[in-house]
Amino acid sequence: MELRQLEYFVAVAEEANFTRAARRVHVAQPAVSAQIARLERELGQPLLDRSHRQVRLTGAGEAVLPHARAALAAVTDVRTAVDDLTDLVRGAVSIGTVTAHNVDMPAMLAAFHRAHPAVEITLSTADSESLVDGVRTGRLDLAIASVGSGEVPDGLAVEVTTDEAIDAAVHLADPWRRRRSVPLAALAERTLIALPVGTGIRRRLEEAFTAAGLTPRIAFEASTPQELADLAARGLGVAVVPQSLARNRADLHAVSITPQLRGRLVLAWRASGPVSPAARVLIGMAREHLRVGGGA
Repeated sequence: MELRQLEYFVAVAEEANFTRAARRVHVAQPAVSAQIARLERELGQPLLDRSHRQVRLTGAGEAVLPHARAALAAVTDVRTAVDDLTDLVRGAVSIGTVTAHNVDMPAMLAAFHRAHPAVEITLSTADSESLVDGVRTGRLDLAIASVGSGEVPDGLAVEVTTDEAIDAAVHLADPWRRRRSVPLAALAERTLIALPVGTGIRRRLEEAFTAAGLTPRIAFEASTPQELADLAARGLGVAVVPQSLARNRADLHAVSITPQLRGRLVLAWRASGPVSPAARVLIGMAREHLRVGGGA
């Protein structure tokens, strides 16, 4: 049994797909398949059910997965211990972010790279739910994600980077063009333009509607708040966007929502467990660079 076999098995189990797993571990897909097949022969049991569209764990696979993760974590711990002993900053760090935020990420990463050119940096984007899960499981060292007001996801530590109200934004010829605020019930009667399911603002919106016993009418989705604003500026509906965006567009009228909804972005990292020296340095630099004193 080899560590790479366990690494490939964990990657396929988490990605539920051989091709995505191969991209994740940076090898050809046939090599991943061959190594996992070899591992299954050694254990005498199939670990993966390949008969469905998505690869699924068998009963044996479910039993093996936590031990495989523990073995890989133990190897990481060994490397971290040696790195700590020699005060060596090298290796790789991974960061995930939501698609839109007011953080100058390139500047922060450039400063880190100048100080530690030997460290490989990976930057990716995803919805907040995936980002939080990525940090919790160790796929990411840190992330910028959206969480609810006062919320700290289990197992993570957070630093607030943005905390601001969420507004409704409408075209300048919209019937709401002279309104300063609207109740949630009125919003339920309009065609809405919102971020996709899984994003922070969309979750805040859905939570508010559910609490009020209402159902939002989402007609358009776009991946960034700027795209939502562009659609609203064309008169296609009411965009649900951060207040700072709604109130800084000359082609839109911003309307407050009552009760007020708030969007909160945080820098998140694992609260406990071993952290590589490179990740520890990056987390410290990010906390200093990204910290803000409230809404932005």
